[in-house]
Parts: sequence; structure tokens; C-alpha cells
Amino acid sequence: MIPDIIHKKRSGWTTAPNIGDYESARAEFSWAGARAALSGLPGGRGINIAHEAVDRHAGSERAGHLALRWLGKGGARRDFTYLELRDLTNRFANVLQGLGLAPGARVFVLAGRIPELYVTVLGALKHRSVSCALFSAFGPEPIHTRLEMGGADVLVTTTTLYKRKVADIRARLPQLKHVLLIADEAGGGAVPGTLDFSNLLNAASTQFEIGPTAAEDHALLHFTSGTTGKPKGAVHVHGAVVAHHSTGSLALDLHAGDVFWCTADPGWVTGTSYGIVSPLTHGVASIVDEADFDAERWYSILREERVSVWYTAPTAVRMMMKGGAAAARRYEFPDLRFIASVGEPLNPQAVMWGVEAFGLPIHDNWWQTETGGIMIANTPAFDIKPGSMGRPLPGITACIVEHLEAEGEPPRVRVIDTPDVEGELALKAGWPSMFRGYLNNEARYRKCFAGDLYLTGDLARVDADGYYWFVGRSDDVIKSAGHLIGPFEVESVLMEHPAVAEAGVIGKPDPVVGEVVKAFVSLKDGHAPDEALRMDILAHARKRLGAAVAPKEIAFLPVLPRTRSGKIMRRLLKARELGLPEGDTSTLEGGA
Repeated sequence: MIPDIIHKKRSGWTTAPNIGDYESARAEFSWAGARAALSGLPGGRGINIAHEAVDRHAGSERAGHLALRWLGKGGARRDFTYLELRDLTNRFANVLQGLGLAPGARVFVLAGRIPELYVTVLGALKHRSVSCALFSAFGPEPIHTRLEMGGADVLVTTTTLYKRKVADIRARLPQLKHVLLIADEAGGGAVPGTLDFSNLLNAASTQFEIGPTAAEDHALLHFTSGTTGKPKGAVHVHGAVVAHHSTGSLALDLHAGDVFWCTADPGWVTGTSYGIVSPLTHGVASIVDEADFDAERWYSILREERVSVWYTAPTAVRMMMKGGAAAARRYEFPDLRFIASVGEPLNPQAVMWGVEAFGLPIHDNWWQTETGGIMIANTPAFDIKPGSMGRPLPGITACIVEHLEAEGEPPRVRVIDTPDVEGELALKAGWPSMFRGYLNNEARYRKCFAGDLYLTGDLARVDADGYYWFVGRSDDVIKSAGHLIGPFEVESVLMEHPAVAEAGVIGKPDPVVGEVVKAFVSLKDGHAPDEALRMDILAHARKRLGAAVAPKEIAFLPVLPRTRSGKIMRRLLKARELGLPEGDTSTLEGGA
């Protein structure tokens, strides 16, 4: 039985939450005040992400505090203090300067979760280059597309990845000036036309002064796939660090003594905003695990590294759920006090599984590549409504809108004031980490705004208590016999069935009712995909949802297609079902 509400912990806090009273926190918050929590560059020379994340602490009593602990997939471990991280990132900034690159250069890194990736991102930001991390699992064509669209001047990658994925496309990237290779065991020796990353780094000085950096100077480039065509490159600025820092406090409840683990890869915006920037601005110790997901390894890391705040993805939670709560309960996690999730909506049963497995609910939150940081969240001081993505953080104004016309530029919308009416989620513009444009696509950027409202493209509703509930993407909603059906609602009910591990729902064209609901499910271990189980799941859905909303068809798949950030790709399920073009699949888990 899933409760409608999980009441916040009201006594016995070992660490007082950063948000106490929600309404007071909203009333007292200002972005100017949030900016004052950071130091800015010495001499009033502006604000730079890397300074706030690294140098600010390296010049303080936290200089010797652990910044990053890297866990290699082969068992190696490396610790980096804030002082050591400052010196390494200074060296890389000097490498870029020594190559003759000016501020504003585009520095891309293609690597797994290895220390050199973090040094590259932060060192590039010190140099005032624009930094972009790419998924190491990308194939050659997605890599080429992003390097070409992004106008890459420098690529840092490993010898193995270069030989396998970049060497053959290098001639098609005439603007790519320099390739710096990180030597690895499988990659072999030197490669003509490239530079050795380690040699350059070791020869560079540890002294570097960050130049004047305006809040609006471009800093980060994140690519996000659309339903058709090429990916979109969302541009973020150095001033975004104010939101990275603030939301790390308000949404993730970071405190200086925390050990924090964000499981996301920096090739996804979460892995940069909250795997690199936000925890470092708070001076906490971050865990970086090079290895791919393995439930037993993750349980061991949580216990042995004494993780106190854990930020992960619904896909990982569901994969852990497959093994049952008993697998988690074989371990003890006395230091773990807060678990949060992002990437796609967290089903109510996953929230409750956290209570069963860890003694803690899993707190969902919502944001996008375009928002750059967490916008709506369940904080540790909130009552949780399982299935809700929470309430807007202080400094964020959200609303639900309906479009007044199907087409038009700029879009025209009306705010819906009635609770529990579905519409498009919109945010009032002005938070620091809001993207400043789509690379080379100003027209597409303008379509994201109606006046001062950013239109997210997500359908949602807000209840009478101010909690927001995700319905689906605007192009995911299923219209069947006059009913508007949100796939997430159907998926959540399907996942209540004891045999279902994951579910993805689409609308399948029907000549009578417009669309019927078709579900694709993967099963938990120990369950066979037979007709009896299919009928049992259908019966469960019909009982819980009613005949008008429940799936009419169920297909079993070994795994559902997901992006590497964990989102089930409903559009890909639909394309394959209907024999349509699959569009951009470069972020598909397992390769394009």
C-alpha cells in the first residue's frame, strides 16, 4: 500500500535541513543573496565557476579537505584535495594558454569518469574556454555531430577512444586544432597528429590567475536530443554557478561535512552541474566511480565510503529494486541521510522502496538541460507525496499554462489558476542557470518563451498544496476516445505489479478511438513472459486505471530503450512499433 503522503521527519535530525519552513524560505530568498554566498574573483573581477568550485576553498582552511575520491573500475583509488585540484586545473589552464587558445575557445572532453575529465572541465573554465563533456559511449557519428556543431577547438580523450571513434572522423573536423590524448593500457603508444595530455600537464606551471569573467560569459555547452534532426546545444554561463550552489543547498541539502555521490556521468548535464560544480562549491567530498552500474558495488560504495547524500536516477533505483530490498538490507548505511533522484519521474513504488531498503524515502526532483539546475524538488523538510516531483525551490516561480493558439511566434499562453488541471509547465525566466540560447539556433530558442515564461515542453499539473505532478512530454500524451492519458500514470500502475521491472507506454493509432494505449514492459528476474502473465498484468491495470485508460496491448521486451541519463525513450518505442524513422538516437544507452 503506497500512502498518499509521507510526513517529513519532525524530530531527531542529526543534521538540520537547509530549508525549514518552506513559505518563509521562499519569502526571504533572493538571487542577490544567493550570489553573496560566493566570493567572486579577487579584486571584483567577476565570477568564475572554477574559482567558486576549487580556488575559493584551496585558499581557505579547506585546502587540505578531500574534494574528489576516484574509484577505478579495476580497484585503484585516488584522492584529490582542494589544493591538489587547484594545482592540476591551473596546469591545464596553462596548457590551453600555451597552445595559443584565447578565452571563448571550445574545449571538449570525451572520456569515462576518470580524474582527467574533471581536471579538463575545471581547467577549461579557469581559462575561460567553453567546456563540453561528451558521453564516452557515443559512436563516431554522434561525436562528429557535436564536435562540428560545437566548433570544437580542442578535444581531450583517451588513446583507445581516439583510435576507435575519432581517428576516422578527424579529417571531417577541419576546425579541430588540437587533440590531447590520455594514455591508457589498451590504447598503445603515441598517435601521429596528437599531443600527450600527461606530458603537457606535467610541464605546465601550477600558477595561474583567472582573468576577468563576466557572469554572462559562456561557460558550459550541453547537448540535448530533440525528437527529430540534430541535437540542440544549450549554452550556459558562468553566473549559473549561483544556482548550482543554491540548489545544492536547498534541493540536495548539502552541508560541509557531507560525503556526496552523484552517479551521473558528466556527459549528461546532471553529471556536470551536480557531479562536478555544485558539490565542489560546497566544499564537500565527492565520490567518483569509474565503473558501470552494479548493484552490489553500489551498496558497497554507499557503506564503505560513508556516503551521506546520494543523487541517482530512477533507472538505477529500478535496477536495484529488481534484486529486492533484502539485497540492500544486507548492508548498513549509518551515514546515509538523504537520497534524491532525477532523470525521469520517480514512480511512487520506487519512493517507498527507498524506505523499505534504506529506511529513507527517495526524493524526486525535476529540471532540464535548459534550466541548468534543479527547479522543483522534494526537500528533506517537505512532506512527500509519492509520485510528485515536489514544489518549486525558493527563487523559482512555476505555473501551468495552456496555449492560446497552435502556431505562432512568439507563443501565446494563458496561466491556468485551477488546481489539478493539466497543461504545460512554465517557469518565470530569470534564474541564473537558465540557458542563454541554443547553439546557432536563435529561432528555436525564441520559441521556448512566451513573454517572461520559459515553456518547458513538459505537461504537468499542480495540486491545491502546490505540489507539481509530471504528466508527460507534450508530444507523449495519448488521446484516446476523448481522454487525455499521461503515460507516466499508466507506467506507474504497471510497475505496481510484482512482476514488472520497467514500463514504457505509447499511443498506437486506432481508426475508432484515435489512439489506444500500448505498453512495453521488462520483467523482474524469475518471471517468464507468457500469455498468463500478460493477462494478469492487463487485469491489474484495468482494475487500477479503468478500461478507458488501461493498456489494450502489452508487449514484453528484455530491456526498454533508454538514454544514458536514464529516460525511457517512448518516442523510440513508438517509432519502432509504427515503422517510423527513429530520429536522433545518439543518446541511446548502448550506442547509437
